[in-house]
Amino acid sequence: MNDYTEVRIEFSPCSETITDTAAALLADAGFESFVPDERGLTAYIPKPSYNPALRDCLEALPWTDISFSWSATEIEGQDWNHEWEKNYFKPIIVGDRCVIHSSFHTDVPVCEYDIVIDPKMAFGTGHHSTTSLILNRLLQMDMSGKKVIDMGTGTGILSILAAMRGASEVTGVEIDEPAWENAVDNCRLNGVENIVMIHGDASSLAAIPYKADVFLANINRNVITHDIASYCASMAAGATLLLSGFYEQDVKIVRDAAEATGLSYIGYTTMNDWACVELRK
Repeated sequence: MNDYTEVRIEFSPCSETITDTAAALLADAGFESFVPDERGLTAYIPKPSYNPALRDCLEALPWTDISFSWSATEIEGQDWNHEWEKNYFKPIIVGDRCVIHSSFHTDVPVCEYDIVIDPKMAFGTGHHSTTSLILNRLLQMDMSGKKVIDMGTGTGILSILAAMRGASEVTGVEIDEPAWENAVDNCRLNGVENIVMIHGDASSLAAIPYKADVFLANINRNVITHDIASYCASMAAGATLLLSGFYEQDVKIVRDAAEATGLSYIGYTTMNDWACVELRK
């Protein structure tokens, strides 16, 4: 089994946006897997590839008023799937109707919807509040025959549940190439054939050959407010827009940006200070 170096990075202050950005940069530097939490990020890289100078990629970030600590520990080779299962990614049940687990899990509860996710380096296992908020809403909505766009799809988990719940067409869009590849793999794992995964950003929306009845975006506040007009242009009349990836304190900022494009505010739900805003076109 391969030996790895475990790097622990703690940020002050810490947010999902910060850990996601750090993970993307470290992935480009050769790190293979990441475990974010409320204080920072734990990252893993094959021992031969580790160099203390790798922390310089974070030093170069244009962050203001954010500090971080970096520590590295060598770890002997082991069954990494077993370690991930034991310590990090455990099966989760959402809304008493959907179980999310990895392909290496063996003791999985039986639910109406069974989603297999091998997260690799992509975001979205259902454990984070923002993912759970949208999953819960999808379980409540009538998805039969709906056309769906999932912006910033990550692992593809939202797209997969939408397809399982009867959506006729689903398109996921992901800017990060490893995450996009992971989403494609996860769609294959779940046997869903009506999902198209696009590698791109909001500019890719214009190429999707339909207007969405349901538009999902679990990204972060700044990206959402910047791209909200593109989301609106990709929605059919009467379509529902679900936005998450930001804190409850940011709801007004997101709402104002959305209403400026002509969208109507419906309301929002919260979990652990994170929010999911619902709007209608």
